[in-house]
Amino acid sequence: MAKQSEPLAVSELVEIGRKAPAFSLKDQDGKTHRLRDYAGNWVVLYFYPKDQTSGCTKEACQFRDHLPDFRSVDAVVLGVSPDSPDSHTRFREKEGLTFDLLADPDKGVLAKYGVWQEKSMYGRKYMGVVRTTYLIGPDGRVAHRWDKVKVPAHAAAVLAKLKELREG
Repeated sequence: MAKQSEPLAVSELVEIGRKAPAFSLKDQDGKTHRLRDYAGNWVVLYFYPKDQTSGCTKEACQFRDHLPDFRSVDAVVLGVSPDSPDSHTRFREKEGLTFDLLADPDKGVLAKYGVWQEKSMYGRKYMGVVRTTYLIGPDGRVAHRWDKVKVPAHAAAVLAKLKELREG
């Protein structure tokens, strides 16, 4: 396991058709979620940079607004960021989010899914979460992946792809 001072190795995004990496992360209430807990269900696992920032709030609110539609097709929505469970609690309460947010402060799961990458802003390079969504099938394999997600209409696009895959 990497020490806190050591940078995490950047890994590749998980390819479609591959088994989704196992994870065990705590949510906003301290409850542990494991991928295996959702075996047999569709899982929308979306990775986002930071609670209560503009783009992340818009994305979370889209998933919140479409949550009944996701649930109607037996899909679970889980958001993952490096923020703490306490930060997730405040974010959920402020925005009325009704799905679980998982905390990955050590960034181990972010690295396993390939979303912890070098980014650049105003010429400055730094490590951060690249907004990515994985659709994991009931068999535990990646059914679809959205890279460098653009927030507008993203949740609707995920829902449309989920419905297409379920019917196909």
